[in-house]
Amino acid sequence: MAITDIKEYAHLTAEDVEALGRELDQIRAEIEESRGDSDARYIRNTIRFQRSLEIASRAVLFASWFPPAWVLGTVGLGVAKIVENMEIGHNVIHGQWDWMNDPEIHSSTWEWDISDPAAHWKQTHNFMHHKYTNIVGLDPDVGYGLLRVTRDTRWTPFNLGNPVYNFVLAALFEYGVAIQHLEIGKYLAGRKDPDEFDELRKEVLQKLAKQAGKDYLLFPLLTGPAFLTTLTANATANLIRNFWSNAIIFCGHFPDGAEKFTKEQYRNETQAEWYLRQMLGSANFDAGPILRFMSGNLCYQIEHHLFPDLPSNRLKDISVKVQALAEKYDLPYTTGSFPKMYWQTWRTIFKLALPDRFLTGTRDDAPETNSELKFRIRGGLKDTFGGIDPVTGARRGLRSAIEATKKQRGVVPSLRKLLGRNRDNSASVPALQAA
Repeated sequence: MAITDIKEYAHLTAEDVEALGRELDQIRAEIEESRGDSDARYIRNTIRFQRSLEIASRAVLFASWFPPAWVLGTVGLGVAKIVENMEIGHNVIHGQWDWMNDPEIHSSTWEWDISDPAAHWKQTHNFMHHKYTNIVGLDPDVGYGLLRVTRDTRWTPFNLGNPVYNFVLAALFEYGVAIQHLEIGKYLAGRKDPDEFDELRKEVLQKLAKQAGKDYLLFPLLTGPAFLTTLTANATANLIRNFWSNAIIFCGHFPDGAEKFTKEQYRNETQAEWYLRQMLGSANFDAGPILRFMSGNLCYQIEHHLFPDLPSNRLKDISVKVQALAEKYDLPYTTGSFPKMYWQTWRTIFKLALPDRFLTGTRDDAPETNSELKFRIRGGLKDTFGGIDPVTGARRGLRSAIEATKKQRGVVPSLRKLLGRNRDNSASVPALQAA
């Protein structure tokens, strides 16, 4: 099952967790105090770059009948859409630049170049996902209502299509998030007000019509005889943006180490425990300046989840401080190369297409699904690894506990073999239980 008691899972005391929360509060205060002209220049320059690139790419597509022009215009437009979606739209709508008091670059006025209305995204993403991050049954992004990404979700034959569903979701990602706030499943089950559903559906259809009219009618018509080639270029640019956005978001939420949580954990959660849940429920990937920019700085997904309304250009510096805290409190800091993290998400999606009986590991101890119970069955690590190491004086937490379980993995199978050979020898039973 998912994590029910985050303090027990992290092997931290309540005092440790509250101390961690205070240090993260201090990081927030420092960044808020230091925001200024350089940050404002960053977002304004980013918007100028994006708009210039889009205009130039659409201009090139007037000659889209010429293959090199089609390729250049399509790639340029795809990059422009990625930047608008990831580094501008996502972050502006989060309120990261509201402190500037610029009526154009503000979460209350920005409407992004994607089929999902910004007002809907604020509800499903800013509120529900960031508040209920990776809580099974509360966070709509845990599988997007379509994919099985944790063993806490009961397997059904429908899940055999997991890989196919994910490919289709990636290709049509903007439409997937556009209908997310409709909660179609709840509506069909009679658990959503029909009038509310009709109003939300009308808003989605209006935004879909606007986006389709722009990309698949207006701009192709403007290029005259190049209508069809411009149409295919726009469709391809949207596909590029959709696949890229899907990959970036999935890398932050579904690789190994991005933990899942139960509703029980959330019910009595403190602000400090919310911070800890963001650290344990999110994952980063390594990135240089270009990949960092093209990901909307979501290569720092841990830091973004800790401080979703702080400027994205500050997340790199914040990550240094968060890594130091992870070291101090002996917590994992989940990161890796972009290919590695993306591969892990696909591996999980393929693996969980199958019933649990075909899988190794358990609901409490598997790469994609863990709980505090994994430590209780491994020599009482819950008690052994909390607090301070009496020898070194260092704090011992989740990282130490994970390392200890790895060392014991080779011991338990050997004891099981011994037990199998001595089924009639009761002396072997305590040995296995002790392991």
